[in-house]
Amino acid sequence: MSQIDKASRRQKIKDRSRDNVQGTQAKPRLCVYRSLSQIYAQLIDDVNGKTIIASSTMSKDNKVLQGSKSEICRVVGKQIGEKALAAGITNVVFDRNGFRYHGRVKELADGAREAGLIF
Repeated sequence: MSQIDKASRRQKIKDRSRDNVQGTQAKPRLCVYRSLSQIYAQLIDDVNGKTIIASSTMSKDNKVLQGSKSEICRVVGKQIGEKALAAGITNVVFDRNGFRYHGRVKELADGAREAGLIF
């Protein structure tokens, strides 16, 4: 399977799931993007088209994290969960963005649940 096929396959899955997943101010969408070496998470209000909270491995406080990619993803999930609770957000809709719910994406979701977010 070539790289173009993988990208178009993920885009199709992403488009299909986006029809069912919408974020609001009260229940934002937790969107996850995974690259080869980094992971990014955002809480998005689709009604207003705004990013409410964001966290990633590229954040200043995460530059010094040590461990495997999965362990770091769990820490990023905990961070976004803590930031959301501080902002008064407890319920979110999870958007895996076309990626399989496995490995690093699952670790981020588990970390956010540990912090107190409800999916």
